[in-house]
Amino acid sequence: MSAHTHIPVGQEAIEAKGWVSAHKFLLLRRTSQLFFLALFLLGPWFGLWIVQGTLAGSLTLGILPLTDPFVLLQSFVAGHWPELTALIGGIIVLVAYALIGGRVYCSWVCPINPVTDAANWLHRKLDLPKGWQPKRTTRLWILATVLIVSGLTGVIAWELVNPITMLHRGLIFGAGFVWALIAAIFIFDLVVARHGWCGHICPVGAFYGLIGSKSLLRVSAANRTACNDCMDCYAVCPENQVISPALKGKPDATPLILTPDCSNCGRCIDVCAVDVFKFTHRFDDQVVAPFDPVPASDPGTARPI
Repeated sequence: MSAHTHIPVGQEAIEAKGWVSAHKFLLLRRTSQLFFLALFLLGPWFGLWIVQGTLAGSLTLGILPLTDPFVLLQSFVAGHWPELTALIGGIIVLVAYALIGGRVYCSWVCPINPVTDAANWLHRKLDLPKGWQPKRTTRLWILATVLIVSGLTGVIAWELVNPITMLHRGLIFGAGFVWALIAAIFIFDLVVARHGWCGHICPVGAFYGLIGSKSLLRVSAANRTACNDCMDCYAVCPENQVISPALKGKPDATPLILTPDCSNCGRCIDVCAVDVFKFTHRFDDQVVAPFDPVPASDPGTARPI
């Protein structure tokens, strides 16, 4: 197993399923992230204005308004009543992520995610120490602080330093300090705190985790009886504390990962050579029954225990 014989993380899955299947959700996420980023850059780069604005607030095809509900909440706290279109756009996004899964934004949309994923990949390759690990509630405290500052100053506080918005501006206007900020996030995750930015600091992820706490889309360790303890899922998961309750819980415990910390990135599905995990919905709590090997003399097939 990878954890015991130092087989590279995911190698067993590549051998069992092929490279593409062992990276399926990673490839889909990168495609999704590039797609959303391209929508915002087509206008300023090529004059093709499908989407105007940024992830904080945009208008698609001149008709559909979309507003980051976290920005909207800061606006309310700061004492600014948003325009009707911004309010409608915020409600649309809020409902969508509440139903699908709040932190899907973090792994499938956010352009900072490839930066932190790359830092984690290099962290594993270099076999660096885990580093400083602040409490996971830190991002909730930062979320609360952002709202308090917005209320005290009357400004949308996080947008002044939001690396997502700043990255958009950097790609359009080429501001050098933006790339310094992105590099700082990469270095922070690489050498200071593994999975530090998304897992412990970012208030946007904390906010989307809260609104998606009862969402429908879930990862399930439905085939957990097949687990061979290779630990690859723990190695690639940016929030690996969410795995054990579903994978190693009591036999009658739900196999669903129900915590809002899960970003539904699908990497645990990718790297599992024995297909323990799958995407499903929050009401699908079925566990695949273990199989009793059939003696060689028995012409039948394996039987559920």
